[in-house]
Amino acid sequence: MNVYLTIFGKPRYLGLAKIDNVKILHDLEENKSRWIVIKTPRGYEMGLPGGRLSPEQEEKYQAESATFEDTTESLLQNVEFVREANSQDIENYYTCRSDEQEALLKARDISLTHDLKMKLVDVEYMLDRKKLYFYFTAEQRIDFRAYVRDLAHEFKTRIEMRQIGIRDEARIVRGIASCGRPCCCGYWLRGFSPISIKIVKEQRTALNPTKISGLCGRLMCCMSYEKELYNELWSKLPGPGAKIKTEQGVYILESLDLGREQVNVRFPTGRLVPVLISEFPDFKEAVLKGEEWGEDKEFLEKKKAAQERIARIEQAKLERQERQERQERPRVRVNAGTLRPSKPVTSQSQNQNQDSRKNKPVKTKQANKNKSQRRRKPHKDNKDSSKENN
Repeated sequence: MNVYLTIFGKPRYLGLAKIDNVKILHDLEENKSRWIVIKTPRGYEMGLPGGRLSPEQEEKYQAESATFEDTTESLLQNVEFVREANSQDIENYYTCRSDEQEALLKARDISLTHDLKMKLVDVEYMLDRKKLYFYFTAEQRIDFRAYVRDLAHEFKTRIEMRQIGIRDEARIVRGIASCGRPCCCGYWLRGFSPISIKIVKEQRTALNPTKISGLCGRLMCCMSYEKELYNELWSKLPGPGAKIKTEQGVYILESLDLGREQVNVRFPTGRLVPVLISEFPDFKEAVLKGEEWGEDKEFLEKKKAAQERIARIEQAKLERQERQERQERPRVRVNAGTLRPSKPVTSQSQNQNQDSRKNKPVKTKQANKNKSQRRRKPHKDNKDSSKENN
């Protein structure tokens, strides 16, 4: 028996379809036929075959579906293969999709008259149009019996109301996530795994609701993708945000680099130094003994060399300034004689000089004339010696 995994419905349910027809199996293997008609608990629908499953894979899907959060419908169902979809089936399928947009607008207008505290998310026609499903969200139970009667009168078919959660709403509506790609729940994700704030803390992600929440307002599904790997890595470490107190200061485990298998440690100097997880026990032992480690040791050596280089530059700068000041000083010319320091003139010495000038006799012109004649008069001895010579 060949079991194919089949996707159907707007909520992207998974079905296990058993196919025995050899021709259809060959077409599916060659990817010539992409659509098949299946019968599900909801009715006749169009299904998209995913691929053939082995018994081991089938058991794996059964086990994984049990771990997902509860939803209105089982995510993995046994469906019945009816036939290969023909052109008429495909045309009816796309006609239903186009009519659903008009049906949603009409249903929202009718809900305004009933004043119901609910939000209509989407509608879905079955392939034979015998059922019309309405998906809605609400915070509490809603009495919509009168509303269903009006819908049945308007659309002339059987109405099925399905209350879904916020995450199911994101799966049906779809959209673009913060990463720039389509939401995982509306693209490939099979179900919703429970996600707690503990998983976010283990990954050392900022606890900012706008950064860790998806379009549905809940924690992003991608937080659980690396859960097992983070659990294995943290089993070798004391824990996120742990502190190692030493005499040099406090070492703090800031974050974990998953790709390089290393943890970033904030040193007392303020630097963020990566330490391999395999070397973390040796690192802890070294810092507790007061020893330097890795890049921090190299950093201290470089810092010391830089300080010495700066000190040499400052010393050279001071010497250059001193030479420049010596060159700019004015030069004083000194005579050959010995310079004697002059006595300081006081007020008492000034008075004595003035008194001496007053008592000193005043020289007249006649006195000056007599003085000059005495200088020119020859000496008597010199006159007698000159006569003897003659």
